[in-house]
Amino acid sequence: MRYLIAVLAIAGIVISTLALRVHYSTDTAPCSINEKWDCGIVNHSPYAEIRGVPVAAIGIAGYLLIGILAILRRRSWVLAAALIGMTFALYLTNIEAHVLGVWCLYCAISQGIIALVTLLSIGWVVRA
Repeated sequence: MRYLIAVLAIAGIVISTLALRVHYSTDTAPCSINEKWDCGIVNHSPYAEIRGVPVAAIGIAGYLLIGILAILRRRSWVLAAALIGMTFALYLTNIEAHVLGVWCLYCAISQGIIALVTLLSIGWVVRA
């Protein structure tokens, strides 16, 4: 279970890194699909940073922490970190849906990853 969570954490780091690249880019975002799906709009919005720190960088740090904790077999800490990450991702998803009205493909993929990590970590803690 811990290796699966660690692999998902690596996937989360990759997706968050792609989002961070969009955050700092002035080019057209590679995931600018239409007026409802545009990572550039989301990653350049005022909600893309918290006190000057890009949300994508926070995601990279969070996934890194989850991966390390999983490898170290810290089940409860993985669950706590996953729940915090899931809460944060749901907050950001709410902003995309109700404030910006635009979705980020990278953010949606990250939401799926953190949801899987959360479910797996719940199962890991319950099974133990």
